[in-house]
Amino acid sequence: MSKRILITGAAGYIGSLLGSRLAEDFFVIGTDLRERTDLPFPVRALDVRDSGLKALLEENAITHVVHLASVLDAGADPARDYDIDVNGTRNVLGCCLAAGVRHIIVTSSGAAYGYHADNPEWIDEGAPLRGNATFAYADHKRRVEEMLADYRRRHPELAQLVFRPGTVLGAHTDNLITNLFKAKRMLAVRGSDSPFVFIWDEDVVRAMELGIRESRSGIYNMAGDGALTVYEIAAILGKPVRALPAWLIIAALWCGRRLGVGRYGPEQVDFLRYRPVLSNRRLKEEFGYTPQKTSEQTFRYYVEHARARGAL
Repeated sequence: MSKRILITGAAGYIGSLLGSRLAEDFFVIGTDLRERTDLPFPVRALDVRDSGLKALLEENAITHVVHLASVLDAGADPARDYDIDVNGTRNVLGCCLAAGVRHIIVTSSGAAYGYHADNPEWIDEGAPLRGNATFAYADHKRRVEEMLADYRRRHPELAQLVFRPGTVLGAHTDNLITNLFKAKRMLAVRGSDSPFVFIWDEDVVRAMELGIRESRSGIYNMAGDGALTVYEIAAILGKPVRALPAWLIIAALWCGRRLGVGRYGPEQVDFLRYRPVLSNRRLKEEFGYTPQKTSEQTFRYYVEHARARGAL
């Protein structure tokens, strides 16, 4: 079967890089909130909630879809964010079925497992998805995955490949997570190592490319080998760690929310101390992709390039 591919969120870094690589061998078209004309494949302006996606899929005889579009910086408009993440994915799935698409890749997140005190030391894909209702991003990813599971039961004709990445870093990454690394001191919750698992953005693209080329299906965590504690991250950055008791951070964030100062609330404490640490065993042994960089190598690579461009 000749593959014809559509990528949602194609104007972003991962989407544009993946699409550019696949366009060397396949027909590729992208959609996003804005057009891009500087790529080797067309990117149309189309919201993932737009039912017109069905016509675009049919007109271009699309066989494979990569669904990357989601809200990364949730919180400003909760109803809109939910509509894009959850209802947008429902629209993509419905349009794929109506247009006869054979295969879809969906990027979920390790956040779908949730931030909980009883998370195992290393989380395998068989662990329950408990994305916290207090974290919009984690809650939306959990809801999307529940939807995907329902579609797998009712519509096996649409093969699914689901990836759950850890924190994605690359040479040009600049987002809410990397803002944590720009502070003068790293914040830690006393009694918690607050571990991070990182995945190199190039590894994300390469694994997705393999999934498309070989029409793989299944569910896989995405993370480099190993993890870094907040203290190890601080040592690499050459910064001190400010370790505060959980109750004090909760009180400060609660007061800040009451006063309308800052964007974070008390729930962020669980984000800091109960981060899911993703096992990549199945990615390597079952999917057949071994990340080229470990978590530590990925972080050091990000730091090197962030410093070179004056971002750290």
